[in-house]
Amino acid sequence: MSSLFDLTGKIAIVTGSTKGIGLAIARRMAEHGATVVVSSRKEDACEAVVAEIRAEGWKAVSIPCHVGRREQLQNLVDQTVAQCGGIDIVVANAGINPYFGPAAGASDEVFDRVMATNVRANFQLANMTIPHMVARGGGSFTIISSIGGLIGQPQIGIYGISKAADMALIRNIAVEWGPSGIRANAIAPGLVRTDFARALWEDPVRYKKTTSQAPLQRIGEPDEIAGAAVFLASAAGSFTTGHTLVIDGGITAGTVTSPEA
Repeated sequence: MSSLFDLTGKIAIVTGSTKGIGLAIARRMAEHGATVVVSSRKEDACEAVVAEIRAEGWKAVSIPCHVGRREQLQNLVDQTVAQCGGIDIVVANAGINPYFGPAAGASDEVFDRVMATNVRANFQLANMTIPHMVARGGGSFTIISSIGGLIGQPQIGIYGISKAADMALIRNIAVEWGPSGIRANAIAPGLVRTDFARALWEDPVRYKKTTSQAPLQRIGEPDEIAGAAVFLASAAGSFTTGHTLVIDGGITAGTVTSPEA
């Protein structure tokens, strides 16, 4: 393993890490030497992932947390420090999208719920964890955002607004905490093969329609996001901060004509 990507001795919290992108990130960070704190709402799911990671000979602990509840976020941070000795890396992956449709049709309750989970929780988690990183000489805080924060969407607009706010949050963290050795970045995936997008990739017709104009003409895999998260957390990303890394198969760069068209 190249020392550029070595996370040996690092303590990494990954929220929403029992499936999809979060699970891939947790596994890859553990593979690269970090002690990973696996966290999601369900304790049994966390324990199952930790068992899988330990079976590979890697290090992980389970600390369940509902990120929308401040007291549970604080417990996540406190227990991580108590059990692992500190915090070096945070990947804020947990997020929700409970509404599909025009933004004008969403209730205030839906809007508030999305913002509380996708933005406020990340803001709170940053404020809770970064002082611990500073105490250890620096660290990395990454939010899993979305290309929905960069382009308008007719059906997931509120989700996109929350993800754009995450990008702004990252820039502000980078500016405020950079002098203390903290790097803050966002990753903006496009369509990835997760449960969130299952309706698209399981239907061949919808899949082809969705991917035919993308330069790579396919959706991404969770591991393709995990690799970027490892990069940002490691020495390889030590001069990268305040940045949103787009990983979308090129769709935000422009559309292409499918060879089959």
